Amino acid sequence: MKHFPIYLSVTGQRIVLSGGGDAAMAKLRLLMKTEAAVHVYAATAADEIHDWARDGRLVLTLRDVTSDDLQGAALFYAADEDDAKDAQTSALARDAGVLVNIVDNLQDSQFITPAIVDRDPVTIAIGTEGAAPVLARAIKADLEAHLSPRLGMLARVGKSFRKAADALPFGRRRRDFWADYYFGKGPRVANDGEAAAEQALDELLFQHLHTADRAGHVAFVGAGPGDPELLTLKARKALDEADVVIYDRLVTPEILELARREAIMVDVGKTAFGPSTPQEKINRLIVEHARKGAQVVRLKSGDATVFGRLDEEIDACDDAHVGWHVVPGITAASAAVASIGQSLTKRGRNTTVRFMTGHDMQGFADHDWRTLAQSDQVAAIYMGKKAARFIQGRLIMHGADPATPVTVIENASRADQRVLATTLSALPNDMKHAAMSGPVLTFYGLAPRAASAALTTLQEQELA
Repeated sequence: MKHFPIYLSVTGQRIVLSGGGDAAMAKLRLLMKTEAAVHVYAATAADEIHDWARDGRLVLTLRDVTSDDLQGAALFYAADEDDAKDAQTSALARDAGVLVNIVDNLQDSQFITPAIVDRDPVTIAIGTEGAAPVLARAIKADLEAHLSPRLGMLARVGKSFRKAADALPFGRRRRDFWADYYFGKGPRVANDGEAAAEQALDELLFQHLHTADRAGHVAFVGAGPGDPELLTLKARKALDEADVVIYDRLVTPEILELARREAIMVDVGKTAFGPSTPQEKINRLIVEHARKGAQVVRLKSGDATVFGRLDEEIDACDDAHVGWHVVPGITAASAAVASIGQSLTKRGRNTTVRFMTGHDMQGFADHDWRTLAQSDQVAAIYMGKKAARFIQGRLIMHGADPATPVTVIENASRADQRVLATTLSALPNDMKHAAMSGPVLTFYGLAPRAASAALTTLQEQELA
């Protein structure tokens, strides 16, 4: 992030702009929405700028800007559309200690003006570091279409009511009150005007003042395989409401970013055969936070019901009389098999599929190897990276064909996903050479579909 987004207070401050043409007018249409004192300096100026000056919306001086004009200004815009003149005026502004923006010159500007969605006092700034202005405008248009034009009115009424709402305890009680207003009763009465919105706030405040605190609750949420676009809407809602997020090591940073900034984030990561947070401690943390009245999200990678020790955590909640619910997620096997263009079951090939783990609490996990070694069997093996040689040995010992296809997917669904197409006989050596450091899922009995062959090309080159 090269430009840190902030909202600068400009009420009563001087903003100076040099220029009188099209670039100047584009900036002025935005600047005149503020409560700043806008001063324009130009030897000649467009008729529209003269009209704005006559209307008292800005001060126009028909000469070039000088260093004296810049003293005490908050911001300066160089908009003369002449490189030499822009460089001259911006140098004057820097000497005066004023932040400088040179229109269409990102490199020499000290700040940038983002695309803005204006629902005053609600404003949304959209920036792309100057890399893609067209994209910023497209995002702005999309947001404009989704945000009610009456949102600003609701926010103004809410702002005037904030002191009254302070009667509610800080934290969840107050957040629930404002959520009911902005996403419930407020929009329903918005068409009736400010008086109706004020009445709605009075009624909601009375209701919330006489409502008991919401009990603590735990949502066991599947975060999916890593791609934030694969997160369910219900999971997003749970993260939006969470006071505490207790998350696994494999949950990606992009998904953790979706939690509220005020939420307490607790890392309880586990590493196979490595440092781990004891399950008893995780159970205790879940219960302790919920008993304090927090809305807790226990965020698990993939689907919470697949190799996630969910039952132990639910039992801890039940023993403590803490309410809970489960939000399913997309398990890694579903995302991984989609990435190689295959399905987990296929008529005429296999009518069953096994979901297996490569290790359990005692070490490498044992399974029904004799059945799995038969032809046309398919298994999705979780946490099998360190167990590759063990799995190979057990299957071949029970009669599996060494040429059985095996596909290993690292970081399924993520930008750095890698696919290794191999066979049972070559599995351990190929995995060793691939040096996979991320989470992997191994498909026994499946090869990438021909249309997905390009996915494996890079991996084959790496192994060569």
